[in-house]
Amino acid sequence: MSPRYRVPIMAWSRSRWTPPLYSLLLAVVILGPLLGPGYLLLRDAVSTPRSYFTDSALGIADAAARAVPQDAAIAALTMVFDGGLVVKTILLLALWLTGWGAAVMAQKVLPTAPLPALLVASTVAVWNPYVAERLLQGHWSLLVGYAALPWTVVAALAVRQSRSWWALAVCLAAAGLTPTGALLAATIALVVLALPGGARRGLRVVGAPGLAAVASAPWLVATAVSGGGVEQTDPAGWAAFAARAEPGLGTLGSLAGLGGIWNSDAVPATRTSIFAFAGTALLLTVVAFGVRPLIRRRRNPVILGLAVVALLAIAAPALAATGPGLAVARALGETVPGAGLLRDSQKWVALAMPIYALAAAAAFTPRRRPNPVQPTALSAVQRTRFGSAVAILALLIALPDLAWGVGNSMRPVAYPASWQAVADEVQGSAGDVAVLPAGMFRRFPYSGSAPVLDPAPRMLPLDVLQTGELIVAGGTVRGEGARATEVQNALLAGESMNVIAQLGVGWVLVENTTPGELGESSQTLNSLDIAYSDEQLTLYRVPDPVLTESRPAAAVIAAHLAWALLLLGGLAVGLLGRIRVLRTHQT
Repeated sequence: MSPRYRVPIMAWSRSRWTPPLYSLLLAVVILGPLLGPGYLLLRDAVSTPRSYFTDSALGIADAAARAVPQDAAIAALTMVFDGGLVVKTILLLALWLTGWGAAVMAQKVLPTAPLPALLVASTVAVWNPYVAERLLQGHWSLLVGYAALPWTVVAALAVRQSRSWWALAVCLAAAGLTPTGALLAATIALVVLALPGGARRGLRVVGAPGLAAVASAPWLVATAVSGGGVEQTDPAGWAAFAARAEPGLGTLGSLAGLGGIWNSDAVPATRTSIFAFAGTALLLTVVAFGVRPLIRRRRNPVILGLAVVALLAIAAPALAATGPGLAVARALGETVPGAGLLRDSQKWVALAMPIYALAAAAAFTPRRRPNPVQPTALSAVQRTRFGSAVAILALLIALPDLAWGVGNSMRPVAYPASWQAVADEVQGSAGDVAVLPAGMFRRFPYSGSAPVLDPAPRMLPLDVLQTGELIVAGGTVRGEGARATEVQNALLAGESMNVIAQLGVGWVLVENTTPGELGESSQTLNSLDIAYSDEQLTLYRVPDPVLTESRPAAAVIAAHLAWALLLLGGLAVGLLGRIRVLRTHQT
């Protein structure tokens, strides 16, 4: 090759735009069919044209504040934008920023990493069983917290170098869209900032928990106000939500391969056969090639800290799935308020992703940058490119059905016009909404074969009572919605409309096209007036409901505003700083 081509090739390989473009391509390939018109409705994921600021959205209803501040944020955005577009945009951004963030993190921690190594890091972060399983389970907002992890490492490194805190504030607030995301990012931030070295360690270990507390304020304050989720956790839930062994792997092997979600139905087809072993072997092989290069950098406390976090994030869920581990978990649930947040233990495996991405990049990173004018250096560059291409291909082959909506499982749905008609009917009225058939999950003709969360709580402008009870393999896990359970039992028993009204119910919505238990509810419904009816939905009006007193919302609203200020204020400070730097360069 002529020497005059070598510098342009190396210049291209250092292009700052290649990692974000590559990561965007991966995100589009994964979400392809979902990006058309319609709404995400798959298991726990529910997007609707419009959401509302109900007590449930603020986290002060009976149930635990699990979707806080997510639901309030969506309610605010859907005042201007269509809710389906909002959720799909956030999910696309999450996957895109995951890959891009992994590349930026690798570049910061491994300064000699060439572009091919950065692309391997992006692939490991995006194309893995954790992402696939959480997509199929409908945990789109958890993937926002997952996306924040590599960026949190980068932001914490900046703080260690005595630079601005604004990026860390944005990362923690973005991850704080859900309680789990807040805890994931806070863990990474606290570990990186507490490690020795860097500037102002004392300020770091005080400032980071403060930012994390503001990022978590919506669900912390909502839990304190409502008391939801602080009672004893149903002991059956720990076994039901424990990490699961995949074919040929065992629980530990499944978790090490970033898989093992509790729900065996929410997995790609390739993870249900012995191919799961092959796919995990390919992923771990790519990561293993970088272990030795990382060991050579063991003096870097950040690498050591992230490695320890990853080991704990894999070992702890594996232990929690054993008999003794489950016994400890049950005891924890009976004694520690809010311990139910830890119940789905496999989700904490996300903490292993940063070191996995770094190891994958380190496998193809020279200790020193090659000189582009030396022929031997160019040969080394070509070997690195070839090895990286093989690694990326191996990672894609390891999970081929992550592509195109995880095997075309993620397709947008169209809601019948009945939902909007019911929403208009109950707008501005009094009383809560009870829903039949019993239970929280539905199988509509338009929603596909997988069970989906009832969209009514996000579709209607009133509070919809939900028991929180979950039907899982092996039995039922009790929920926290005590009043919702009382109302549901009264309807199934066919109690009089006066009993239903005394419980604060102003409306009963029957979803006609989904199977489920109706009990003797026809005795109650026959005494009520029909406000709306078609083949999809029937809405009954309950006369003179006795209104229940809402919990005070001022503190919760203030916490939501503090969270929004942390996110938007941090972004504003960062943008102004960037503008200032550009103006300085121009002058």
